[in-house]
Amino acid sequence: MSEPTAKRPSLALSTCWCSARHQDGYEMLKEMAGLGFESVELSHGIRIALVPGILRGVEEGLVNVASCHNFCPLPVGVEHAAPNLFAPSAKNRRERAQWLRHSRRSIDFANQVGAPKLVLHLGKVESRWSRPGRHLEAWLEEHADEDAARDPVYRKRLASELAKLRNRKRGCWENTLAGIAELLPYAASKGVALGFENREAFEELPLDEDCAGLVASMPPESPAGYWHDTGHAQIKQRMGILDHREHLVKNAAQILGFHLHDVSAAGRDHQPVGTGQVDFEMVGDFWRPEHTLVLELSPHLTTGDVLASKQRIEEILARRFGA
Repeated sequence: MSEPTAKRPSLALSTCWCSARHQDGYEMLKEMAGLGFESVELSHGIRIALVPGILRGVEEGLVNVASCHNFCPLPVGVEHAAPNLFAPSAKNRRERAQWLRHSRRSIDFANQVGAPKLVLHLGKVESRWSRPGRHLEAWLEEHADEDAARDPVYRKRLASELAKLRNRKRGCWENTLAGIAELLPYAASKGVALGFENREAFEELPLDEDCAGLVASMPPESPAGYWHDTGHAQIKQRMGILDHREHLVKNAAQILGFHLHDVSAAGRDHQPVGTGQVDFEMVGDFWRPEHTLVLELSPHLTTGDVLASKQRIEEILARRFGA
């Protein structure tokens, strides 16, 4: 089945919802197709054992593969989702080499299954003594019912922690940029675009303020762009780090795709669309026909949750682009 050329974005389901409970990749894709999805994202939980069935399903046209998520497939011997198994930001040179090796392998696989886009995580700011942002997370847990953005004590603590993070990021960020520069030509040779995803943890890279500048710094015609995760952005809004809509405005011109999932009042993400705090009508204002929309839902959710999320996104798509 060739990838559809529609006047509105394609909607895919991520295998993160079901890959852990399948032993056969073909049966996994068959289940997803049975829910009405013509496209899927092969996520970072694809074990080697699932690959033969996936290749069979793709060859038979059971589904289109709209995107893959690094690392895909997982390295030999890894049996659980591990998108941060290796990081381009790592101080350890061997880990950076492993990130590059397995990222190239993911690009090869994306090319093999006809996926035009690969989503990547870009590491974190390493700290010798303590994990950055842990005090912020502790405050949010203790004050779950309060608006952190309006609390002067929290705002002061946030400003201090952000200043520390910016001061510490240089070496790690330089490692990440060097890794991207080495990976880009390989991605271009395989016809796969790299989507750099916004992250939910305080210390992860890129820092939200650096997302737009990262893509803008790439050489002209680079196969790279920004991948927006709605849940991660909402978590950062809850932390007072960004305004979700303003962040989308800043990055709109560089977006390749979206991970769509909701966030509960307690900060739990990968929840059914429409059950939490994400304003999907607002997010939908930024969708374009060339974007890939991916429902990235927790494996703990039911089939009914998946179908309800699919329906809610399709309703917004119909309002935005027509039936």
